[in-house]
Amino acid sequence: AEFENDLLYLKKHGYTTILVEDLIAYTQGASLPEKPVLLTFDDGYYNNYLYAFPLAQKYQCKFVISPIGRYADQYTESGETSAYYTHATWDQLKEMVDSGLVEVQNHSYNLHANKGGREGAGQKAGETDAQYRAMLVEDLTKAQEAALAHLGKAPAAFVYPFGAMSKASPGIVKDMGFAATMTCREKRARITRDPESLYGMGRYLRPSGMSSKEFFEGKLGLS
Repeated sequence: AEFENDLLYLKKHGYTTILVEDLIAYTQGASLPEKPVLLTFDDGYYNNYLYAFPLAQKYQCKFVISPIGRYADQYTESGETSAYYTHATWDQLKEMVDSGLVEVQNHSYNLHANKGGREGAGQKAGETDAQYRAMLVEDLTKAQEAALAHLGKAPAAFVYPFGAMSKASPGIVKDMGFAATMTCREKRARITRDPESLYGMGRYLRPSGMSSKEFFEGKLGLS
């Protein structure tokens, strides 16, 4: 219900939902709507398919979903569904992508954890730069290949798990060919024609229990 109210608020106030591909196209000369907004869901939970996708279809709104590769594989294999904890299968992700309303981005294959001294995609203490690069490239490549195999298209953006990164992370991600990255810093993205403006985009966490007006006008400062 809260998400539906948010979509109605955005439509009422003239905002247009876009995808990362629209931002990339903008840096290449294409235009953007006057008031663009990016709606993003991390981790790829089944409830994004169960609840958010039908609302996106109802209101013809777009959103970005960034699944954790290993869980998309796991629940594709098990077939288990729960609105509370399972993740979307590759078939469900494909259905959403094929609608033209949903875009899938890379959220790592198996780095969404805080264990073994590593936080998300960050570098561990004592890990050499070469070891870190090899690890990050291997994991993100595995996620890219899985998306390409199941969805027919490799993601163009990397979404940092927990927003965690290290000094070397941006350079490695860029070297891999990602055209954009998203963090968990709460700041409005300032997009220009410069492709560099698509790296390190901030996002605002939408908490439950707050009205659309309170969130968009109070927290984000939109008029």
